[in-house]
Amino acid sequence: MKIESKKLLKINNISHGFFSNKGGVSKGIYKSLNCGLGSKDNRRHVLNNLEIVKKRFKVKNLNLLKQIHSNKIVHLKKGNNNIKIGVADGIFTSLTNNLIGILTADCAPILLSSKCGNYICALHGGWKGLHKDIIKRGVYLFNKHKITNKNIICSVGPCINFINYEVKQDFMKKILKKNKKYKKLFKIKKNKILFNLKQFAQVKLLEAGLQNKNIEIHKNDTYSNPNQFYSFRRSVHKKEDDYGRNISIIVKKNHKDENNILYK
Repeated sequence: MKIESKKLLKINNISHGFFSNKGGVSKGIYKSLNCGLGSKDNRRHVLNNLEIVKKRFKVKNLNLLKQIHSNKIVHLKKGNNNIKIGVADGIFTSLTNNLIGILTADCAPILLSSKCGNYICALHGGWKGLHKDIIKRGVYLFNKHKITNKNIICSVGPCINFINYEVKQDFMKKILKKNKKYKKLFKIKKNKILFNLKQFAQVKLLEAGLQNKNIEIHKNDTYSNPNQFYSFRRSVHKKEDDYGRNISIIVKKNHKDENNILYK
């Protein structure tokens, strides 16, 4: 099962999807579409799951990263068959028929496209990457290729909801040190400090110059939906020794009139 963005669906020459944990071959705590090559899951099962994802798009090349919660973005300029293309937390490309993907398990997967569909980007939106302005770096790459901010469409996929994201005092201080206005991202409930990652992503997108009408934030909560999504924090609370990874994909597809496609 994959969730699609209403806004990205309007761009004719791209395909995308935020995948659930359904439809794969992994077993146990990884059941079933675990796409994390960095997990302790049977590697053969993970590779089979990645093949399942590729077949959904009918595209051979899949490009993933070794994610490190940074603000680094790889500009993919050449097709790749090795799956992992570098150590970073984002991929930007104009290549056709090259799937670019992000793995998450509570962090926010962020998919972006130019309205014309000629440039796409996938970002790993953990709090550290957002704090280090990975979104601004992604938007800069669009701007560098003459795509203005008003012509960038973005969808933030399923991630942890604030009600399940408890943080400590020093975490809040670190975020507020950068901007006191970020206080709205926190809520104190029953002596617990709760952090709104979805809103943090939205704030960072707006700070980067995107228009609110071009931003979509999915409501799905990874933590409270074990039958749909993997969750790092849920696995920790259940004292499991590892966790599966959800995959989110965007790809630019071949199209006869690619340069003349308009965003409806």
